[in-house]
Amino acid sequence: MAAPAAAALAQASNPITRAANQVSDALQAFPPFVATLVLAAGALVLAAVLYLVLARAAARWGKARHAAVGAFVARTQGLLFWALAIALLSGVAPAAPLSVTAQFVALHALSAAFFGVLGWAALVAIDVLSEHQISRQSKNIQTDVMARKHTTQWQVLRRVSHMLIVLLTLAMALMAFPAVRKYGVSLLASAGAAGIVLGLAARPVLSNLIAGIQLALTQPLRIEDAVVINGQWGWIEEITATYIVVRIWNWQRMIVPLAWLLEQPFENWTRANAELIGTVHWNVDYTVPVDALRRKLDEIVRATPLWSGKVAVLQVTHALAGTMELRALVSANDSGQAWDLRCLVREKMIAFLQQDYPQALPRQRIEIDAKPAAAELRPRARDEAARRSG
Repeated sequence: MAAPAAAALAQASNPITRAANQVSDALQAFPPFVATLVLAAGALVLAAVLYLVLARAAARWGKARHAAVGAFVARTQGLLFWALAIALLSGVAPAAPLSVTAQFVALHALSAAFFGVLGWAALVAIDVLSEHQISRQSKNIQTDVMARKHTTQWQVLRRVSHMLIVLLTLAMALMAFPAVRKYGVSLLASAGAAGIVLGLAARPVLSNLIAGIQLALTQPLRIEDAVVINGQWGWIEEITATYIVVRIWNWQRMIVPLAWLLEQPFENWTRANAELIGTVHWNVDYTVPVDALRRKLDEIVRATPLWSGKVAVLQVTHALAGTMELRALVSANDSGQAWDLRCLVREKMIAFLQQDYPQALPRQRIEIDAKPAAAELRPRARDEAARRSG
């Protein structure tokens, strides 16, 4: 019994089948494999000719339409050839001088290949649509919360869709073969220990897949969010269906499974917006003029584009035994600029202290009381003089 898809293809290509029968009748004097080879080659040549004609027409039509449609047409031109080749081979297969078993296998194999082409086209369509949607977002997504939100949603949904399409395509391709279909039905009916083993084996994959869907809906983190995960600070570079990639500050990459991530606490520095307040600490001597340092901090931040213009505060936060601790708060538009601004303020302020108030740098004080020391030395000097005279 032929598969439904193969039967539909054969019915749709009746003229091709009739022409193939005529060619097969003309090649009766040749061995069967030669006639079969000629029919297959003719089908492929005709598919190539049709492809050249249809590809040009599709390219012109795609350019006149939406940009996403044009991109889809451009990326599926190769698939068009395989679709035409499968259709024409399905048309000539019944006319080939093959045994019933060989024709049966060939038609079902072509049906499975047809489902593979459809699945491939669906994957390309998902990729083109998601890339088009992502390209419409702001280029600087670190400072645009909505751009990070949409980019994260489309990336996660694209990868989840890929997994579902691949599974569905494989299932449809296997369903084209009755023997495999019956085996799958009997396996599902028996369930039992095999089902338990498969369920346990698929549990990590399924948990990560569900976590990916949950991440796309709730979005505790997004693409290019600044995060601290397990003590490592970095940016979310990629979100797949089962894991995320964190770009650490030293350019290393950390791979984090989604199921583990959603069960562990982590810091998201850009959850609501990308703006951050950076802190800078100094330990200085008690003689430092704090008001002069406040004026210098204001001068430093106003001279750099790293400052967002919102927060610039200097306070005395601790009074220790030998020094006092100063803390400066400065705001920036994102985490990278906040780090650079902190380093700049620290360097400029240290240079300012070294040049204008070197006595205010941290120092160690040691006080020596000279009177008790002199009183203690006089008896020792008398004892030493008596010993020498004796």
